[in-house]
Amino acid sequence: MPIDILEDEDEPRIIDTHAHQPTKEFLEDAGGQMMEDAANKFGAKMETDTYDSFVEEYREAGIGRTILLGWDAETNTGNPPVPNDYVAEIRDEYPDFFIGFGSVDPLKDDCVEEAERVVNDLDLSGFKFQQIAQGFDPSDPEHEELFSTIEDLGVPVVFHGGNSTLGAGAPGGRGLKIKYGNPMLIDDVAAEHPDLQILLAHPAFPWEQEQLAICQQKGNVYMDLSGWLPKYIDDQVLHYAKTLLQDKVMFGTDYPMIRPKKWLNQFEELDFPEEVQRKILWENAEEFLGL
Repeated sequence: MPIDILEDEDEPRIIDTHAHQPTKEFLEDAGGQMMEDAANKFGAKMETDTYDSFVEEYREAGIGRTILLGWDAETNTGNPPVPNDYVAEIRDEYPDFFIGFGSVDPLKDDCVEEAERVVNDLDLSGFKFQQIAQGFDPSDPEHEELFSTIEDLGVPVVFHGGNSTLGAGAPGGRGLKIKYGNPMLIDDVAAEHPDLQILLAHPAFPWEQEQLAICQQKGNVYMDLSGWLPKYIDDQVLHYAKTLLQDKVMFGTDYPMIRPKKWLNQFEELDFPEEVQRKILWENAEEFLGL
């Protein structure tokens, strides 16, 4: 196991709060050309894999549970979603490993009804929004009913934070608008829905300071460190994670784009105190998810 503090644990304890499907449903169907752009920009190969390999890789890294995220940006991108039923099916195949989060397209007329179905019928544990891919401003009043419904359902939400590599380098970035990744838009949602537990995914480049300010001021807003290898994360984000926000920061990878062992090996080199490592790697996520 790459993290020394796991030597005292009887089983894998780490929780990854941000992982996608390593299969064609996400990488090819939902991701489409904009996912290829991202891979080409950063010299990566988005090769599909199996869930058995996924679980094995994570167990070897000391990771015990993982949030598997749904995806529906069909209206804005024209690409098919990763169906919520599919997320629930994979969750059911690996019930001790995957925590399923659904996705609803806020631009679809039935988004509120689908949100209710995600929780009441599929028993998924939360929601994922990717505002840049979905092309929406979460602070717009037209989405008030959706977020009020999710707040009433009593499950947490993950919002994308910061820029996106989707469409990177393509003319016009495939039409995707990075302004929707500004975490200040989430501040409005958090203020108006105080019982809605919100996780901002990724160090929100280039709005890291805004994100830190929101997490500090809003008791219902947290953040994860997914999407960036630790050596590339802004020093101020790491300082806050080690100190003032140590109870509100969580581990995440953005798998399969970032692999867990590489992330964890770099994190250990940061020399965080052991009690803070435990908070970031699993204790904060356990509290956030009610595990």
